[in-house]
Amino acid sequence: MTELQSFGLRLADPSAGAASRRGGAGPSDHKAVVVDGHTIMVPVHTSTAWHSPFTAQAPDAMGQSTLTRGTIPIARISFPTQPRFYGMQTFDGVPYSQIATLHGSDVLATTVLQTCIRYESRRKTCKFCAIGQSLAAGRTIARKTPEQLAEVARAAVLLDGVKHMVLTTGTPNATDRGAQILCESAFAIKAAVDLPIQGQCEPPDDDRWFARMKAAGIDTLGMHLEVVTPAVREKIMPGKASVPIARYMSAFEAAVGVFGRGQVSTYILAGLGDTREAILEICDALLALGVYPFVVPFVPIGGTPLEDHPAPTPAFMQSILQPLGQRVAAAGLRSGDIKAGCGKCGACSSLSVYEG
Repeated sequence: MTELQSFGLRLADPSAGAASRRGGAGPSDHKAVVVDGHTIMVPVHTSTAWHSPFTAQAPDAMGQSTLTRGTIPIARISFPTQPRFYGMQTFDGVPYSQIATLHGSDVLATTVLQTCIRYESRRKTCKFCAIGQSLAAGRTIARKTPEQLAEVARAAVLLDGVKHMVLTTGTPNATDRGAQILCESAFAIKAAVDLPIQGQCEPPDDDRWFARMKAAGIDTLGMHLEVVTPAVREKIMPGKASVPIARYMSAFEAAVGVFGRGQVSTYILAGLGDTREAILEICDALLALGVYPFVVPFVPIGGTPLEDHPAPTPAFMQSILQPLGQRVAAAGLRSGDIKAGCGKCGACSSLSVYEG
């Protein structure tokens, strides 16, 4: 699994299973693959994947595919099927798939606001981000209303058995940084369907937003560092780096006091210049606060400034994930105990496998 996520996968039949995702907020240029009972997101549209040693052969009548390395069969895999709610549209004529999408096999995810004050400036944009690509291609809409999100969430639960939902957003301002939008969305969804929700945004300027998000129906919170070394943050994401790591750490501490240990998480992209030691060091600090450090391999997305940046090697990922998995388990913050969100889904990293 670690090798697949670093190298990517070539598809003999690109139409197999649910549609792959291209552009937009992550995970992008991926396809969900079920390997040994675990659903993982594997790059299929990246330059790395085009030269991958792994190939998924066309599925058989039972939907099973043979995974080969070179010409050698090494495993049987499958692909989650296209969700039924994709065939529907809102009362005002917007396809459900433009409101929210299936991640992994049972997670509904949406970018509530598909624009961002960082992305709109070449000087401030995160160089790995493709949040505007799916909007430009007409695969989504700029702002999903609370009513639209509630309608789609209810359908996804009833028709496809979705188990939890991720609400992320582009950063709309330098104050609440999206917290208010998430509150409005979660409140409407919870009024329509009983579905655990993770909200994701940059740390708001006022810690009181954490209690407001919790009261609105958000069960878990993600505030994503992405890069952990200050110099690398300035280089890779100059706008977002204006919110210092110290602010993230104080926000994590305050958020854990509201949501509880293990219900606050952060996303760390390995392979962008942070050393193994730097990643593990900050993960230790996060675990001590009760924050789940979801470390994932960087995926070079086409059309971004880092489209030719190499993905991390499997050896580099294993050198981080193996000790981190042991430390996560020792801290009692396993992914399986998270109520909702990326860490619970676990499809973008093989970290949960290393938790034992």
